[in-house]
Amino acid sequence: MAAFLGAVRCAPSVARLAPYGRRFRVSGPAVSLRRRGSSPLRLHSRASLNSSAEDAGGIRRGGESDSEIIFMGTGTSEGIPRVSCLTNSSKKCPVCSKAIVPGNKNRRLNTSILIRYPGPTGKCNILIDAGKFFYQSALQWFPAYGIRTIDAVIITHSHADAIGGLDDLRDWTNNVQPHIPIYVANRDFEVMKKTHYYLVDTSGIIPGAAVSELQFNIMQEEPFVVNDLQITPLPVWHGQGYRSLGFRFGKVCYISDVSEIPEETYPLLRDCDILIMDALRPDRSSSTHFGLPRALEEVRKIQPKRTLFTGMMHLMDHEAVNEDLKKLLETEGIDVQLSYDGLRIPIML
Repeated sequence: MAAFLGAVRCAPSVARLAPYGRRFRVSGPAVSLRRRGSSPLRLHSRASLNSSAEDAGGIRRGGESDSEIIFMGTGTSEGIPRVSCLTNSSKKCPVCSKAIVPGNKNRRLNTSILIRYPGPTGKCNILIDAGKFFYQSALQWFPAYGIRTIDAVIITHSHADAIGGLDDLRDWTNNVQPHIPIYVANRDFEVMKKTHYYLVDTSGIIPGAAVSELQFNIMQEEPFVVNDLQITPLPVWHGQGYRSLGFRFGKVCYISDVSEIPEETYPLLRDCDILIMDALRPDRSSSTHFGLPRALEEVRKIQPKRTLFTGMMHLMDHEAVNEDLKKLLETEGIDVQLSYDGLRIPIML
């Protein structure tokens, strides 16, 4: 296995955990918040969608941008199409039937995004979540968009669709880079100690065996800096009593798994240019996810300039739902649409 190289520079709210055994410690001095951020309510970073010419992902834009968001996946934990739908001879599922076709926008893997931006030493790639289908997503989009390294992975919560792909990061730490920093809340790290015990405590690994070399960093619900980019956690509920995190970077707010937004989180969503938010199904919410009606209520309350929904199940037909959402721009001035796997959104940071 690769040796631990250097130290991760952490904000006061982030502690680095030693990669060998269970020797946990806080790493290094605190760092100041640099040019990409200040306070959680007033960020220096600027992110916006422009509107003159279309990019490869179908979003209209104007001018040039060195930063972008790539949607690695926009579906549920089980993904779309569902095997159960494709093998059901008595009832045809219209969305899954479309999704079986490569390139169809109903074809969705686990919800995840990649933030690409110019960093201190070159292009930085920060991944939010690495779920069960992460490797399939990377296999499709990394070569297509010229992505090779992963500078950090930030975890929203500890369900399988957010952390199930951590083992697959070995391809990067074995062949591309020596290690990958993982930023995770302590409650989710406690889960990882059980589900990914061999990645947390590498002391029991057989000599010569290869596992992902990960640097675990514990984050609090406070802003922290990763490769010169300020990240502000957005605490939300993902079912009763289960805490998940969204994240804000610049004027982009990402909330992938949510059933309730606490009042204390709304101030962190002010002055949002791009909101990416959970919308599971077209008719109603579930106990753990916003449905489309509730998601639209939140959009009206938060008032972002533009909204992209994510985390859609097989009842959400991409073209049909987007046709309905387009009407809201005319009737209410609300700019909303569904995202899709592989969509690229240029942003300014």
